[in-house]
Amino acid sequence: MRRGAGRAAARRGNGLHAAARRSRAPGSRAPGVRAPGSRAPGVRPRKSGDVRMGAIGTAYSRIYAVVRRIPRGTVATYGEVAAKAGYPHAPRLAGYALYALPEGTPLPWHRVVGAGGRLSLARLSPDGALTQRMRLEREGLKFDARGRVVTGRLKSLRASKKKSS
Repeated sequence: MRRGAGRAAARRGNGLHAAARRSRAPGSRAPGVRAPGSRAPGVRPRKSGDVRMGAIGTAYSRIYAVVRRIPRGTVATYGEVAAKAGYPHAPRLAGYALYALPEGTPLPWHRVVGAGGRLSLARLSPDGALTQRMRLEREGLKFDARGRVVTGRLKSLRASKKKSS
């Protein structure tokens, strides 16, 4: 196809002139057009933790529902939140969902911490990490010398999760 003819070709159909379109066998596709449901070369099949782009709103609302249920005085990791929301292999999805929250939201976002009790918000915003730490201390949580939530609190949440399973 000659340069600059892209829009005109798109209006005509598949970029071929009428004689070429008639010469193709019925049901065959233009070069480079894949059958519905087939994957492009190098694209891996979808796994259980993957989330389709159309389902992001639903996934975020499921994660927010889990965060709402975290009891006062306890914390959960991003992985635990994602698993309880039905996305066991997508802890980053929980992080993305919480990052998308508007400022001043009533959702208890501060009760979600990184693995091992670390405040992962410190990398993005030192002020946000300080706010998170102050809110958790107000709820009675203790921190070790490295700034991590005392692991006894994390273990109690994990133990209750195992009992309910």
